Amino acid sequence: MIAEELINLMIPALKPGDKAEKAIVWMEELKTNQLPVIEHKFFKGLISEDIILEGNDLDREIGNFKLIAEHCFVNEDQHLFDVIRVAQECASELVAILNSKGEFLGVSRHEDTMKAFANTLTVQGAGGIIVLEMRYMDYSMAELSRLIESDDAKILGSFLGADHQNANMVFLTLKLNKQDLTSVIATLERFGYKIVAKFHEKNNFDRERERLDNLLNYLKI
Repeated sequence: MIAEELINLMIPALKPGDKAEKAIVWMEELKTNQLPVIEHKFFKGLISEDIILEGNDLDREIGNFKLIAEHCFVNEDQHLFDVIRVAQECASELVAILNSKGEFLGVSRHEDTMKAFANTLTVQGAGGIIVLEMRYMDYSMAELSRLIESDDAKILGSFLGADHQNANMVFLTLKLNKQDLTSVIATLERFGYKIVAKFHEKNNFDRERERLDNLLNYLKI
């Protein structure tokens, strides 16, 4: 999914000549704390409810406030993950989306991007999750994919996170398409990978086989 598909058409843009009162009314109606500000089709930044209330003047024009998040934008063809990244870097509820000419198209709300992410196969697909700890220099998705696919599993999604206690180490979270990851985990550990967390359903075959054997013994079959 790309940024253009995440535009929230319900959120309007303010102009520098609009009054602060107008912004507050729109924010209350839309239940948002921020609104984008544009001038001649170009994104200038965001105005927040806190900034307006601190100014204590609802007749003041938006152009007379110091805006925030001037660089909180992505291009229309950038990926969903880029929108999430920029929102986090800017600590912003809204991310502006621009076309190839740099013109403002609209904004994506944090809630919109999270809903879109929740609907991806990475989240919705059935399967298990494993978290590995490794040196960044040892990270190779190609090698991991080869080992995992050798156990008839596939990677649905991956997330690489920093180890804040050791700059040389990373945590790699993998979502796989199998719920029983016993054989995958055994393979990875055999090749020296350290599994620090796993979330999967164990295969019930052995337990069910034991129950069947007990029943057959009881019935003398």
